Amino acid sequence: MIYVLMIAVIICIFMSLRTLFFPSKLKHKLVSFDNFLFLGSTYSVIMIGFGLLFMSLEIEGFNVIAEQGSHFSGNYIEKLNSSMYLSAITLFSVGYGDIVPIGIGRVLVVIEALIGYTIPAAFVVKSVINYEQNNEMKK
Repeated sequence: MIYVLMIAVIICIFMSLRTLFFPSKLKHKLVSFDNFLFLGSTYSVIMIGFGLLFMSLEIEGFNVIAEQGSHFSGNYIEKLNSSMYLSAITLFSVGYGDIVPIGIGRVLVVIEALIGYTIPAAFVVKSVINYEQNNEMKK
C-alpha cells in the first residue's frame, strides 16, 4: 500500500511540474493573482509530495532522516511533521541543519532542491513569454 501511495505522490509531483513548464494556458498578464495561486499550489504539491515520500520511506524502514546527529525515531505524527519540515526547508533552500537527510534521502533532497531552485526561474520565463505572445496577438 505504501508503494502505491509513493507512486501516486510521484505522479502528482510530475503532473504539477508538467503544468508549470508546459501549461495549456496561463492568464496573459505579467503578474496576476491566478498565477500567484498557481505558483503557490505548485510549491505546495511538491513540498507535500516529497514530505510524504520521506515519511513513506521512513515507515518502510529506510533511514532517510537524522535529527540532531542521531537516527530519527518517533510516532507517525512526529515522522509526518519532520518529513514535511525537511521537505519545506529543502524546497525553499533554507537548510537549517537540525534535520538532515541520510542514505537515499540525500538523493531525494538534491532532486527537490533543484526543483525548488528552478521553479521561480521557470515561472518568470513562462510569464514573460506569455506576456510577449499576448502583446503580439493584440497587434
